[in-house]
Amino acid sequence: QVQLVESGGGLVQSGGSLRLSCAASGRSFSTYGMGWFRQAPGKEREFVARINWVGGSISYADSVKGRFTISRDNAKNTVYLQMNSLKPEDTAVYYCAAKRLGVAVNPSAYDYWGQGTQVTVSS
Repeated sequence: QVQLVESGGGLVQSGGSLRLSCAASGRSFSTYGMGWFRQAPGKEREFVARINWVGGSISYADSVKGRFTISRDNAKNTVYLQMNSLKPEDTAVYYCAAKRLGVAVNPSAYDYWGQGTQVTVSS
């Protein structure tokens, strides 16, 4: 069992930066693939970034590539999402998720979810 708690969201102006954190509790965190997803009002949850258990395999959605960076610190049971050059279209609730085996971009493949943190980017 893994519990996930996101933090770091907030209100930022266009072009600004935020760093999201996802703290995990439970054993074997280092064996889980981790993903960040987001959901804007009236839209489906979408993939943002994912990282495998050792951090050697990373991928991003095209919409955030070059602006966002996912990383993890297994010693701290935490995964991060550094978001730079934020745009109003990045406004959404951001969720982290954990997957027992491997990594994926499909949210239905993930086993555990956090409660989400709101990111609002003003123009």
